[in-house]
Order: sequence, then structure tokens, then C-alpha cells
Amino acid sequence: MALTTSKVSTKRKALLFTLATATVATAVAASPATASPTAGPGTPKAGTTGLTGPTGPITPGLDWHDCQAGSDGTRGDTLDGTECATLAVPLDYGKPTGRTVDIAVSRIRSDKPTARRGTLLVIPGGPGSSGVDRLAKKGGALRKETGGAYDLVSFDPRGVGDSTRADCKLEADDLEPAHLRSWPGADGDISDSVARSRRIAEACARNGGEVMRSLTTANEVRDIESLRRALGEEKLSAWANSYGTYVGAVYAQKYPQRTDRWVLDSSGDPDPGRVARGWLANMSAAADDRFPDFARWAAAPERDANHRVAGRAEDVRPLFLSLAQRLDRVPERSADGKGQLTGNRLRMVMQQALYSDAGFEQLAALVVAARDAGDEPVPYDLPSVSSADATVNMAVVCNDVRWPRSVPGYARDVRADRIRHPLTAGMPVSVTPCAFWKDRPADKPTRITSDGPSNILMVQSLRDPATPYRGALKMREAFGERARLVSVDAGGHGVYLGNATRAGEDNKRAGACADRAVTTFLTTGRHPASDTLCTTAGTESR
Repeated sequence: MALTTSKVSTKRKALLFTLATATVATAVAASPATASPTAGPGTPKAGTTGLTGPTGPITPGLDWHDCQAGSDGTRGDTLDGTECATLAVPLDYGKPTGRTVDIAVSRIRSDKPTARRGTLLVIPGGPGSSGVDRLAKKGGALRKETGGAYDLVSFDPRGVGDSTRADCKLEADDLEPAHLRSWPGADGDISDSVARSRRIAEACARNGGEVMRSLTTANEVRDIESLRRALGEEKLSAWANSYGTYVGAVYAQKYPQRTDRWVLDSSGDPDPGRVARGWLANMSAAADDRFPDFARWAAAPERDANHRVAGRAEDVRPLFLSLAQRLDRVPERSADGKGQLTGNRLRMVMQQALYSDAGFEQLAALVVAARDAGDEPVPYDLPSVSSADATVNMAVVCNDVRWPRSVPGYARDVRADRIRHPLTAGMPVSVTPCAFWKDRPADKPTRITSDGPSNILMVQSLRDPATPYRGALKMREAFGERARLVSVDAGGHGVYLGNATRAGEDNKRAGACADRAVTTFLTTGRHPASDTLCTTAGTESR
């Protein structure tokens, strides 16, 4: 029984996020607060602001132009009046007069100048997501929600979108998400993952170049500080999502007096000894937390025959596990060379679908198609990502922190994790290209602490499949009295402004409660007196 790829394809954002780790990124080392990037030798190109001077920009500013009039073409979903610019920053902040890289920036001005109180920076997730695209999609709702209190600004981190790119020039077969992620073999064997990880690491060492080696959380934080100066703002407010919450947390740690109202939406554990490796490992239990939401949906009596996986919610998980095990015996390609559904491809689709209730329909359709096919193969191909997109995702998590290099250690971890968390079959603790990465981290990971102003609001779903609640509690603990946490009794990844589509009245009511808390904080500066929980009935203290 065939099921078309378009029927079960996922958003590029979900693909990027699930390539190599969970959400947030790694470390940042201090560059002096007074240091400023300078333009490299030569004349900046049109639309670029070169920052000059050893202690800061001589003339803060950016050369803004209409995005739709830019050389990069029209963005169809960009809000009318959105402006774009390019910021030149040092490739290496230790060499401020050396080579520069370009950072693409976009802005939506406040539509109520008398109400404007500053700039709100939208920090994208990933690693590898485009902030310019995110602002294009969320800018209208965000401006309406905040009542014109801010100019809204975002950016493509170095390596992303319209910013300076890098490319490891990976082989086509390595770019399928189920291959980029190190899913073990049917019996837990990781030998294929080891070979692939070595090959990818070697390709990045050979082809990635200086730009790839500069792709770190530390440099993204420095780039944000350069952007603040170029904007001419004393302080920034921010809404950070997913991996971006760690970028935002590290910025708040490094430049606490430059933060105004700081929102971290869907955070991971900031343990500086593990960071990305810890986020990835936490996804095993996170899938267990979230899967029951899908099971209830897929067993609901109102589902049609193409989407009702089982008659009872408690039967969905064993059926899924049994189906995935059966598909483990299916080759990836049929005799005619066309792709086929395998156990790991099914697991990959499952993991991505759990990000949002909107993904349940496509996952259920795929499970039903495979279930009803019996022993017949199910044609299916996961969409690939580009080599450049895969490069930035891997480079950040591998450049940020040193990963263990013991292959037997990874094999032991996989065997244990497969028993505890069979939904993810050991993938979250398996070997990655970071185990064979050629370059050592240039910066030490940053430890998040309680030193700084009490101006951070965290918002988090209880059943997040990517940045699980237990990890967010670690971030909350690290910040101490600097932060308050608004928890949401719902599933999915991302909370504010319906970032994870809310299906059902219960999720909508809990989500609306969280939205009110974030909007109130951004517009008035008031946050809850203590940590709170948003439920279908309202809020309660934690």
C-alpha cells in the first residue's frame, strides 16, 4: 500500500532541529564587554554596515532597505514594510580587523511610534533555523500582541539562510534525516552509524573551512552583541525559542546589563559539561512523555479509517513498536531503486510529528498504511536537507563542546537506552560525527548562574518531545531568582503565539493562559510572583 511522500513530509524547521541534537546550543566564552567587531580590509558591499573602531562602532546603524526590493528576491510571506540589512562581523573575534562574515538582519518597525519602548529580538532555534523567516511568519502576530511596543528584529545566524554559509559537501545519501541521525540497526548495532559519522566528520574537516569552524553558540552571542550596537540600543528585549533559548541564556549571562525583558520559550538543560549531547540524550524520555497524546488522538472514535490506529489508546504504543520492529527487516530500497518505509524512517517521522498536534494526522496515516500493507512494502522517502543546512546544525553542536570518543561506550549506552526507551531505539545516545570531529572547541562552555537582573520569563510545555520539561527545570534552577517559569499542561514543542499548533479546547485554553503571561511581561514588565502552571481551568502556583 503506497503513501506519498507529500502526505507525510515535515516542515524544514523540524527536520533541522532533529538532525543532530535537541534544542539549545552550547557555550560562549567571554569576549570583553567593550570589545567591538570591526570591518575587514576592503569596502563593505552595498547594504552592509561595517563596524569600526576598537571600542565600538563609530556610527551605529544599519543600511535598511525594503526586503522585497533586495537582491535576494521576494519573500512571499513577509509583512508589508519589513526591512532588511546586512551586518558585517568578524569571522574571528580574536582578530577584529581580519576577515568578516555577513549576518542577514530583518526588522518590522513599531506601527505605534508613541508606544515604542525599544527593540525586541527574535532569536531563532535550530541550530540552523532562519530568524528572518521566523520573523516573516510570526512578526504580524507579535506586533499585534505587543501593541507596537517594539521594533521587531531578527537575523539569520552565521551559516544560515542569507548569511555567510559553509558547506561540508556531504554525500547525498548522508543527507536523509534518518541517516544524519544515528539510528542503530535492527539489533542495536551501531557499526553503520560509526562509519557514516567518521565519513561526515572527515568531509567537514576537508571542506568546511574557516566559516564552518566559526559556527558556535559563542560567536552567535557575540554577533547578537554586535547587532545591538549596530541598532544603537542600550538594551534588547528578546523572545528566544528552542535552541535559541540557550543562545539567549548565554547572552543574558555574558551581557546581563544589556537585557531588558527576556523570554525563553522551550528550554533545555544548560549543563555545561554536556549541552547538546545532553539535549539529544534527553529526547528518549521526552518521546515517552509525549507519545500518549498521539495515542489518545489516534484511537479517538471520531477518527476515520485512514487515521484510526487502534480501538484503544493503550494499544497504540505496542502496535507502533511491533510495526517498527517488523519494518526493521525491510530494505531501504526496492528492486527498482525506489525508497521504502523502514523501521527507522517510521521512528524518524514519529519523532518529528510529536512536535505539534498538527503532525498527528500524517503520522497516523503512515502507521495505518504500513499496518494495512501487511508484508507488502510501503513506498516512502524522507525528504533530504541541503548539505549547507546539515553543516551548520552539526558544526554548532560539535564545535561547542568536546564529545566522548569511545565507540564501545556509545554501543553500551545504546543497548541500555533501547531497553528503557524503545520508541527511540537508542538513537538519542548513539554515536554522532562529533565523536570524530577534528577541531577542539575554541571556547569553554558557559555556566548559567543566578548573577544578574530578575528579568527572565521562561515558558514550557509539560510534554515537550524535544526540550523535555525536566531539562527546563534545570535551566530554571540555574537562573534562580533571575527567572520565573510558566508551565503549560500541554504537549508539543514551543508555546508562545501557538508556536506548537494547539488541537482541542483544553490545549487552547492552557496555551492562551501562557500567551497572556508572556504578553503581559513584554508589555508591562510584570511576571508572576512565583512559578505558575497553566491548565484548562486557569493558573496555579507551583
